[in-house]
Amino acid sequence: MQIYRLAYYWLDTWVLANVIQLATQDFCKRYLNRSNDPCGRQYDQMTQAARSVPANIAEGGARHSTSKETEMKLTDVARASLAELGNDYVNWLLTQEQIPWSVYSEEHKRVTAVQLDKPTYKDDVQHLSSIHILNQKRKFDEWLNSGDSIIEANCLIILCHRLIMMLRKQISTLLTTFREEGGFTEGLTAERLAQRTAQNVQAGAPVCPKCGKPMVKRVAKKGVNVGKEFWSCSGYPECNGTMKIP
Repeated sequence: MQIYRLAYYWLDTWVLANVIQLATQDFCKRYLNRSNDPCGRQYDQMTQAARSVPANIAEGGARHSTSKETEMKLTDVARASLAELGNDYVNWLLTQEQIPWSVYSEEHKRVTAVQLDKPTYKDDVQHLSSIHILNQKRKFDEWLNSGDSIIEANCLIILCHRLIMMLRKQISTLLTTFREEGGFTEGLTAERLAQRTAQNVQAGAPVCPKCGKPMVKRVAKKGVNVGKEFWSCSGYPECNGTMKIP
């Protein structure tokens, strides 16, 4: 039986976020020790920041159908955690009296040129997506398993920057959709009003003389006819057609 139907499993951002988390865990295990991280705070900070990225993408993706606003906020939290993690790798280089690779360097261009494969799984998603993540991570083994913390940190800085740009684009797309379709609250309000209108339409009710939609009975709240019933177009406020009730 298929259990996992969540769309985020197919997101390149979620896949790359998992690659970065796995690589960060490996990096911290190999290079952080009692000498350079005696209290383990750097280890905790980096691994938790790395964990926050796929976790928030997943949580936001799980809310896609109910709240696009929440999805945008959680995706932005993932982006912020990623910026924090990238800065930790820059700091690592600086403590080693090294600097990040120039965007014009050959190594930077080689890492940037590596592209992710598109997911092809249709069922057994958790199993196959895990295989897919590991396969994508292996594309960067030349740098991530080099045994040189300088090379590994540089590769992870590039991956962090790439994912930040991908998340910005994802948030922009979500914002456009939110503007066009509204959020969960707006959808509920529209659905509730439509249901209320449908319930108010009575059998044999006249049709609106302006637009032809069925009319509903309303009570005048002001004017000379206050308190009296009248026929009002069910399409109000788009249509303001009315009729007197004999």
